[in-house]
Amino acid sequence: MPRPATHVGSGKVRELYDVGDDRLVLVATDRISAYDVVLPQVIPNKGRVLTGLSAYWLEYFDDVPNHLISYRAADLPDVGMGDLRGRAMLVRKAEPLPVEFVVRGYLSGSGWREYIATGAVCGHSLPKGLTESDKLKEPLLTPATKAVAQAEQVVHDENITEEEAAGIVGEEAYRTARTYALGIYRRAARLAAERGVIIADTKFEFGLLDGHAGDVMLIDEVLTPDSSRFWPRADYEPGRSQPSFDKQFVRDYLEQIRWNKQPPVPTLPDDIIRRTREKYVEAYRLLAGRELQ
Repeated sequence: MPRPATHVGSGKVRELYDVGDDRLVLVATDRISAYDVVLPQVIPNKGRVLTGLSAYWLEYFDDVPNHLISYRAADLPDVGMGDLRGRAMLVRKAEPLPVEFVVRGYLSGSGWREYIATGAVCGHSLPKGLTESDKLKEPLLTPATKAVAQAEQVVHDENITEEEAAGIVGEEAYRTARTYALGIYRRAARLAAERGVIIADTKFEFGLLDGHAGDVMLIDEVLTPDSSRFWPRADYEPGRSQPSFDKQFVRDYLEQIRWNKQPPVPTLPDDIIRRTREKYVEAYRLLAGRELQ
């Protein structure tokens, strides 16, 4: 008799269920967050894009240990959320590392803002005279702490140095995760470029299998429009912000209306929802090389 599923956590976008035998079901909803706050509307088909792309990349990088067991509907236990086809993965349990592994190939977002102020990004000194969206000579690993909520206030991700991250995670686990993150980014960036997409930066999460520092594996979502900055290669032009295939489109709208990034959360117009869905679906089509089913 299968063990009943137990709901064990809700993220900004995902729901997590324990289904026994050291297995979890990770369900990607259509919720969307920006600046670590969940917005009131959903983006249709977003969960299927996140799951489909994550599964695509996890299978593509099958030489990197990861938590995926299956995303096929027949293998997914019932967790009481209805039809899970295309929006859930059966995964192995892992102890998540308390640091996000952000890899930057281009100077954008918080990295660009920090460079303007200090000439460096997370402890990495950069040449003078770089402009917004410039390609970096080599990808940078710029770790960040994870966002938490405290007394109705959101404490956002905070960029930290690699030395600080290694102190939090432990030297052995950090070195392993760092090697995986940079290797995955380089390989994915080459493939994406062939398909007309620039991966400007992305965020990886890693966990420890059975808590062992030597058993680091890739977990959570991988190279999706939620965790990455995707730019159309044909429109790339350094010296300005770039059009994107990701939720930067939503962030730009929120900046335009001068939201202070704290509750109450603004409502997205229908046109922003529609265009965001189109961007997510297009990112899937280009990167996975097939239409979203």
